[in-house]
Amino acid sequence: MRISYRLVIAAVLLLQIVLAGCAAVANNGQGTPETPPGENAENASPAPTEGTESDAPETDGPELAVDEEADKKAVAAVVEQFGRQLKLVSLLAPEDTVKQAIEEHYETWITPGLLNAWLSDPSKAPGSLTSSPRPDRIEIEEIAAVSDGSYEVTGYIIETAGGQDDIAAKQPITLRVVKLDDRWAIDDLTLGEYETSGVAYTNDDFGFTLSLPDSWEGYTIVTDQWEGQSMKEDNAGETVESGPIIIVRHPEWTEETPRQDIPIMVLTLEQWEAMEAGDFHIGAGPAGPNELDRNDKYVMALPARYNFAFPEGYEEVDEIINDDPLQAFPLKK
Repeated sequence: MRISYRLVIAAVLLLQIVLAGCAAVANNGQGTPETPPGENAENASPAPTEGTESDAPETDGPELAVDEEADKKAVAAVVEQFGRQLKLVSLLAPEDTVKQAIEEHYETWITPGLLNAWLSDPSKAPGSLTSSPRPDRIEIEEIAAVSDGSYEVTGYIIETAGGQDDIAAKQPITLRVVKLDDRWAIDDLTLGEYETSGVAYTNDDFGFTLSLPDSWEGYTIVTDQWEGQSMKEDNAGETVESGPIIIVRHPEWTEETPRQDIPIMVLTLEQWEAMEAGDFHIGAGPAGPNELDRNDKYVMALPARYNFAFPEGYEEVDEIINDDPLQAFPLKK
């Protein structure tokens, strides 16, 4: 029997189609997904699995940064508002008056603990020691988080002699600001030494700094003593009080050509009050010393007619004195 060649070819093709269909059914039964047409299996994106980055919860990092920024702004506002109150508390007033001013002007910005500490010892509180210059503001340099609900603020108390830009002195200050139930408040405060630019003489014994022009670089210090004569009838003319005179001398001063000195008399507060009350007099003329500044213990003053001889350089010293160069500061306890 003769078999047609065409029938054989057709049978072979039919067999290949049947075998291919069986293989596909077997693969689908094993759970292997078909690759979409035109997409390489290696490039196909796998389905997300539990615990991967795609379904992980969002972190709260940005929210925390926003909260910290808001906290710093609130802390800065407390410190700046407190700085504006400093000029309103005169530390040279009677103690009861100082306590009243501390409570009135500081209570809003400090913790109850710090308020009680300052009311117990007003000398530990910051404030104004002179009518001019006096504290004008606190300029913040840095705010750093110490712990949750606590920040350390560093900066300067700016003292001015006139307008806001007329800076007479800068004093470093460090404050700790903490979060109370519903507000931020200052819980601790540390003051540093006054900073001056250029040439300056600082006396830590009596508590003052004298700013000088650059031409006074290399100045020398000479000490002398003032004497006060009684003005009472029973002992008129007798020396009843005395104290130091700090003489700041120009570097070009010589025996042959003396220059004008800057003499600074130092009196205790009690001596100054007694002198003003007429208990004693300093010097031969009718005028008394001219107060330059004072702190909690001493008055620094310029002797009357200190430049009566008009030595070389007296004009320069007169200009220096007119610029309020002497700044008193509290003595360390």
